Amino acid sequence: MDDLFSASTRERSFKNAPLAVRMRPDSLDEYVGQQKAVGKGSWLRAAIEHDVLSSVILYGPAGTGKTTLAHIIANHTKSEFVEVSAVTGTVKDLRRVIDEAKTRLNTYDRRTILFIDEIHRFSKSQQDALLHAVENRTVIMIGATTENPYFEVNSALLSRGRVVELEHLKDEDIAMLIERALEAPQGLNGKFSADEDTVKTICTLAAGDARSALTTLELASEIAVTRPDTEGTPAPAAGERYPITVDDVKIANPRRGFTYDKNGDMHYDIISAFIKSMRGSDPDATIYWLARMIDAGEDPKFIARRIMIHASEDVGNADPQALLVAHAAFKSAEVIGYPECRINLAQAALYVCLAPKSNACEASIDAALADIHSSGFARCRVICAIAIALVAMSTAFTSIRTIILKAGSISAICPKAWNVVPFGSLPAAVGKSGVWSKANATVAVTRPSRSLAPRTFPLGIFPLLWGTMNSVCISIFPGGLYESHSNCPAGACHCRRVGYR
Repeated sequence: MDDLFSASTRERSFKNAPLAVRMRPDSLDEYVGQQKAVGKGSWLRAAIEHDVLSSVILYGPAGTGKTTLAHIIANHTKSEFVEVSAVTGTVKDLRRVIDEAKTRLNTYDRRTILFIDEIHRFSKSQQDALLHAVENRTVIMIGATTENPYFEVNSALLSRGRVVELEHLKDEDIAMLIERALEAPQGLNGKFSADEDTVKTICTLAAGDARSALTTLELASEIAVTRPDTEGTPAPAAGERYPITVDDVKIANPRRGFTYDKNGDMHYDIISAFIKSMRGSDPDATIYWLARMIDAGEDPKFIARRIMIHASEDVGNADPQALLVAHAAFKSAEVIGYPECRINLAQAALYVCLAPKSNACEASIDAALADIHSSGFARCRVICAIAIALVAMSTAFTSIRTIILKAGSISAICPKAWNVVPFGSLPAAVGKSGVWSKANATVAVTRPSRSLAPRTFPLGIFPLLWGTMNSVCISIFPGGLYESHSNCPAGACHCRRVGYR
């Protein structure tokens, strides 16, 4: 209950509050930005103006106006406005507030709006304590959170309200707040000036955070006041303003406040942007997003693992060296660490970014797995595994010469021997060579010509060959894969290139 000293106490408290608190608007007309959430015609604006608000969770980065919006609701509603901090509040506190709200509703027919800041910090038991009261509308809950509520808030509580997402403010919105703070009596009260470059610098450093922008402005104004004493510059004459310069702003805030989190949305949004930049072969964007992660202190091994995945997923056998470079970067990150491993990560990221792209490896293994799941034949797993292994080994064993793939048949290869194995005839076929009949899977042995030049091609052509020809002979040797059709007598085959070695 207010007493004789309450008004003066609040006035002194408000005067000593930070600029960001003093500049909070009292109405939606003064509220800057967030047109999508509270602009003309929006559900939330209509609910506030007509005082018919239901439970809502305000979700967005820091400094986007969540707490300010809650205070505007408090000014517009005829309901009792109660604020609870999720940091210090307990289940006992919540039950006391709910009991008071129930008494207020039954006795005076007056609703209670319960504002919970940082609601994601509430435990499961604390959130559960709200369920019945929110469902019966004993209280109208307004939650504010910087974390994704779909992960941090109970689904039962989410279903009883509505999530409204707030976005980073635009630079023009931040500039409007700065100009307003320079002139407002509760702000800097016209004692300071800031030119266009200074305002632009504040907007850039704020990165869409209104609270950060106003805090930077306040600190820069304090630096501007002390300049005559520290630098010997003359103080402004009576009626003139202290100029806030770009240098003052940079001293007040030496670095841009980029948003980042360890396990939240920004963490995954930025790593996704990083991967998409490499996939799109955009080196500038790749380095930018890599720098964002390094600047935020992201685990270098996490970054290196994503580069390794991309090296196989999107580059594949179009450039096998990419995987080796990515693996080397991972080992460097593991052994060296920051800050030096930033160079290793940049080298690997740029290599993978600029490498030719092929998703044939991913497509082929996914197709094979899908075939296994649909047909139920386990032998396909063996065929695909052996084929891929042989392709990988072809550069290591120069004496390996032939692999034969044909609609369910595969040849086993041994150094310095021609071992052709029709599927289902492994024991009998070892050490044999020649041409089998169509009834016996029609596979053939070839001795590829040494005059054929090494070439590289996507591996994804294999599925196209299986089951489409009467007789297919796939030959492998250092330099590439080659295939011939129909009869293919041993040692006398004219082949054409079809695959990557």
